[in-house]
Amino acid sequence: MIDLNEYLRKNPYPGRGILLGRSADNRKAVIAYFIMGRSENSRNRVFEETADGIRTRAFDESKMTDPSLIIYHPVRLLENGLLVVTNGDQTDTIRDNVAQGHCYRHALNTREFEPDGPNYTPRISGVVKPDGGYNLSILKSLDGDPSCCCRYFFEYDRPKAGTGHFIHTYQENRDPLPSFEGEPRRAAVTAPDAKTLANELWANLNEENKVSLFVRYVDLATKQQETVILNKHG
Repeated sequence: MIDLNEYLRKNPYPGRGILLGRSADNRKAVIAYFIMGRSENSRNRVFEETADGIRTRAFDESKMTDPSLIIYHPVRLLENGLLVVTNGDQTDTIRDNVAQGHCYRHALNTREFEPDGPNYTPRISGVVKPDGGYNLSILKSLDGDPSCCCRYFFEYDRPKAGTGHFIHTYQENRDPLPSFEGEPRRAAVTAPDAKTLANELWANLNEENKVSLFVRYVDLATKQQETVILNKHG
C-alpha cells in the first residue's frame, strides 16, 4: 500500500494518471484523473464539465498546434451506469463498443498505444461498475518497440474500504519517456470527500508540469455525485 501523495511528490512527471477505489467508510466509489505536460501544447489545456463527464479543451486556442492526442473526453458516464475514464479517445471506443453489446476488453483489443514515438505513450483506461467494482488496463509498447503492443487488464470485483489502485503513463521522467511498469499501485484512500482528495493530489503534483485534475466520489446507494475539477489555467 503506497501513500499516493508521497508517491506523486517524488515523481516530477508521471504523465497522466487514473485512481479508482473505495472510500474509507465503504460507501462511495472514488475516481480521480489528472493530466500533466512538458510541452507548451500539452500544458495549454483545461478540463471542462460536460453532460456525461468532462472533456479537455485548449485554454488558449491561438497556441494550439496539434489537437490529435490531447483533445478528447477523459470521462463519460454511460447509459448502463458504467463510468469510463481514460487518457485518450479510447473513452469513445469503449462507449461505442458497450452500446453494441461488447465489453471494455473487446473495445481495447481494437486499440494500441499512442503513435507519438519515441515515447509511444501508453493508453490507460478505467471502468467503474454501478456496484463500485472496477477495471483498469494499459496498452503499451514492448520496451519502446512499436512493433509489439502489450495489453494488460486488471479487474477488482470487491474493492476494500479505504483502498484504491493507481496507474499512470510514464515510469519516470526520462527521454524518451519509459512506459509504466508492473501492476497498478495499491494506494490508501483516506480522504473523506472529493474536495479533500483533490486538494491533496493537486498539492503533490509537480507545480511546473501539472495541468488539470478531476475527482469524483459517487455514493453507491443513492448515486449522488461530488465532483471537483482543478485547472492550472483559469
